[in-house]
Amino acid sequence: MKQKAGWPALVFLAPALVIYTAFSAWPLLATLRLGLYGTDDVGHVSFVGLDNFRKLLFDEHWFGAFRNAMVDNVEFFAIHTLVQNPVALLLAALLSLRGVRGAAAYRTVLFLPTLLSVVIIGFTWQLILSPLWGVSEKLMTLVGLGEHFGPWLGQEETALRTIALISVWQFVGIPMMLIYAALIAIPEEVVEAAAVEGAGAWRIFWSIRLPLILPTLGLVNILTFVGNFNAFDLIYAVKGALAGPNFSTDLLGTLFYRTFFGYQSETGSATMGAALATLMFLVILSGVGLYFLVIQRRLQRIAS
Repeated sequence: MKQKAGWPALVFLAPALVIYTAFSAWPLLATLRLGLYGTDDVGHVSFVGLDNFRKLLFDEHWFGAFRNAMVDNVEFFAIHTLVQNPVALLLAALLSLRGVRGAAAYRTVLFLPTLLSVVIIGFTWQLILSPLWGVSEKLMTLVGLGEHFGPWLGQEETALRTIALISVWQFVGIPMMLIYAALIAIPEEVVEAAAVEGAGAWRIFWSIRLPLILPTLGLVNILTFVGNFNAFDLIYAVKGALAGPNFSTDLLGTLFYRTFFGYQSETGSATMGAALATLMFLVILSGVGLYFLVIQRRLQRIAS
């Protein structure tokens, strides 16, 4: 007969519940509430309903900035999905092979950039890619690619992609380790049985290993989505709050920073910032909800 969980369970859950409520749930609700208020020229706060959201979505000035940041965020996420996660899968598959010498050292080296400060990463890559004193042009010249070098961080067409690739280099270790853990958790009996049947390493990977780790790959993609749509620190470290040149690297995070705190001669607005943060929350919530309702179910059905 099962015993009902009584007050001991509540005692153990209470600290976590209090911390979660104080530092996550309550600030979220306060932000959603603040987005429904407006501030006049003298600083008086009053209830305005959905006016802030109408301004963000229908006012030419606000919607132009929001649309630009949203498009940049989608491109930022797409680069991570199409470059970071496949590279992480390849690295994890190679490191999980039997007989790889120095696998632990490789894992450490590949994961090390994740532990470094974003400020250090941004400053270092600015030095490396600088057309004046960087080493990129010299290195590319040594391998015959010097004519393809350009001031990638200073051009509107390439700045966002360059920063996205820097982010890929820094954070590829996280999905690599998640996928690696899923690969080594596969029972060896399954792999050995396939090998006895005559399947090669390539066939084993595509027919056995990959289907079994599909839920993990889905989790990696949704974590990438959430992380990218919350991205701010690397853009700020490399390009500042203005996300130059000409807002070509502007993400929702940097737009929120300028809206809430202000920049140059523009004053910040806590209420408009809260409204923008609410839209960011709804975008992330929609993506996560779509993933769990549609994609995750299919991945689990395939894996089983």
